[in-house]
Amino acid sequence: MIPVEQVKEDRWQRVFAEVGRMVGGRALRVERQPRWRPAWFLEVECDGEVVRVYYRGDREMGQGTYDIRHEYEVMRVLEDHGIPVPRLYGFCEDPRGIVMACAPGRANLATAQDEAERCAVMDEYVAILARMHSIDLAAFDAIGLQRPEGARQIGLDDLPVWEKGYRQGKQRPEPLIEFALLWLKRNVPMHRSRTTFVTGDAAQFLFDDGKVTAVLDFELSHLGDPLGDLAAFRGRDVSEPLGDIARAYRKYAEITGEEIDLGVIAYHSARFSLNTPMAVAAVCAKPFAGLNLPQYLSWYLVFGRMAIETIAGVEGVELDSVALPEAAESRHAGMFELLVKTLERERTDYEFGTALRMAQAARSVDLWGDAADKEDLALVSVLVGKSVGDWAEADSELERFVWEDDRSRDAELIRCLHRRTLMQELLLRPAIRELPNLDFQPIR
Repeated sequence: MIPVEQVKEDRWQRVFAEVGRMVGGRALRVERQPRWRPAWFLEVECDGEVVRVYYRGDREMGQGTYDIRHEYEVMRVLEDHGIPVPRLYGFCEDPRGIVMACAPGRANLATAQDEAERCAVMDEYVAILARMHSIDLAAFDAIGLQRPEGARQIGLDDLPVWEKGYRQGKQRPEPLIEFALLWLKRNVPMHRSRTTFVTGDAAQFLFDDGKVTAVLDFELSHLGDPLGDLAAFRGRDVSEPLGDIARAYRKYAEITGEEIDLGVIAYHSARFSLNTPMAVAAVCAKPFAGLNLPQYLSWYLVFGRMAIETIAGVEGVELDSVALPEAAESRHAGMFELLVKTLERERTDYEFGTALRMAQAARSVDLWGDAADKEDLALVSVLVGKSVGDWAEADSELERFVWEDDRSRDAELIRCLHRRTLMQELLLRPAIRELPNLDFQPIR
């Protein structure tokens, strides 16, 4: 941590002063959390003691779907109902952000001591989730959360919210996203009627010594089908391994008495997965200075693949295996190799880490990209029935093919979308960091 005086930007000095006021003391030292949203850890002197505080700022990159004030109001409701969220000190208006206590514990069940601790923590989290699902909806009506009306709205969940943001920011043809949206709209589960509070991005918590110490991150929370939260376990498991998800489903059923409809879980798995590529498609198409592009591309590709693989499973489509083509070094290969080695020796802060990842991705594309592109153009040309000359034309023609909505060729289309998405992911894999589980747990 560094003294607050060493941070020169006025906006953060305003935050530090406001945090001190809320806590009843004075901010002494701060440390910025290296991530895609502005966030700070602070030490505040209060009545002779040092209090650790966390400031969670609003997203600054334009891909936010819900306002951060929404998250704060939701956390207040949960706190009032005994859900173990971090203690809330208040809401900062300029810059906007939530001020809360630093809860004890650590994230990510991959760091559990053993399988027994992992199971105990996950069991407790599932019990807390069931309690959140049982809160009277009137408490959420009071803060403006909208109840879905009818089975179709319950089934679609908050998909229209994500699609609206995606449409507003769309920069280029997105054939996988467009196909998955069509599929989701024509396969809505129409037999569901229960509406509860849902976290929107479940299984985020801190734990210590076999116990959950705090539940976190309610940015995407809304009212919908509780099975949407259970489906989200599969997405969370990609970045923070949760153990046996089927066991967690059985635990939830035991606590609530609710049958786990695996068909609905599959639908919401595809829907939840698609939210991520919809949210980041625009910045992946037109990245700006300072963006951790490999991180965003990994979310775009991996969760897009998760959506199409889930759809393939529902439709009974057998997917092809995919491997990188034979490597072919260009005359510039030595430059890419040297760039990676140079960055590997440099500082390990966030900016240098981002630069290293981009260099690793560029080296991979230099080795395999040309051959992969040739395979892709041939694949798309066969499907659309005409020769395509480059990747942009391939995307455009493939999106046109999607909109023709010839369901008799869905299996071919699904295999094509999966193959080309996975190939791009394989090219990026040397630079993927945050997603240790790239194979998704099956729905059992």
